[in-house]
Amino acid sequence: MRLVIARCSVDYAGRLDAHLPEANRLIMVKADGCVAVHADGGAYKPLNWMNAPNTLVETDASVSDDGLARWIVTSPKKETLTITLHEVLSDVSAELGDDPGLQKDGVEAHLQQLLADNPTTIEEGLRLVRREYPTAIGPVDLLCRDHTDQVVAIEVKRRGEIDGVEQLARYIERLSMDSSLGEVRGVYVAQSIKPQAKVLAESRGFTWVEVDYDELRGMKSDDLKLF
Repeated sequence: MRLVIARCSVDYAGRLDAHLPEANRLIMVKADGCVAVHADGGAYKPLNWMNAPNTLVETDASVSDDGLARWIVTSPKKETLTITLHEVLSDVSAELGDDPGLQKDGVEAHLQQLLADNPTTIEEGLRLVRREYPTAIGPVDLLCRDHTDQVVAIEVKRRGEIDGVEQLARYIERLSMDSSLGEVRGVYVAQSIKPQAKVLAESRGFTWVEVDYDELRGMKSDDLKLF
């Protein structure tokens, strides 16, 4: 990972154009190629970013007409993120190594296992392909196929919040790069899902299901809600 703190301006060109005027920011380049520009605020969300895969070209200030170094990040869709470095305050690189990933708590891990054993409690006709299906950005909790044989990616949480929906969206984006899977749809499953997460899931084209952990462990299981 490379972390650069710099006074910079940023220009995005693609589906729309966006400009960030000159200011001090953190530029993060991950080992997988993801580039993100952060302000000192706004929680975890970057001001602008370019997901991997992409191409990063660094232009030295000595060859620039205005004497400023630039990073030009280009996606396969020809979107570009141009970062103009007015002053570099810090430039640090470090090898983080393999990450074991987020460890689920006991209830969440058991909930995932119960749903893997009985995927039809999520949706009639679902059959499990694999639990913890690997992707380059982490494992999908459950990968299934429905009654039409379409691939279904399922994210399981104990408490359903917005970040879980975003996580599911990233997994589906990654799975969609594999042409052998065909079109992939998403289902967000949790014991309880916040209203904002439900709205976001629906806006992304996902369905959501609230499940009862005790019912899944053997009690009556006819009160699942699918939307």
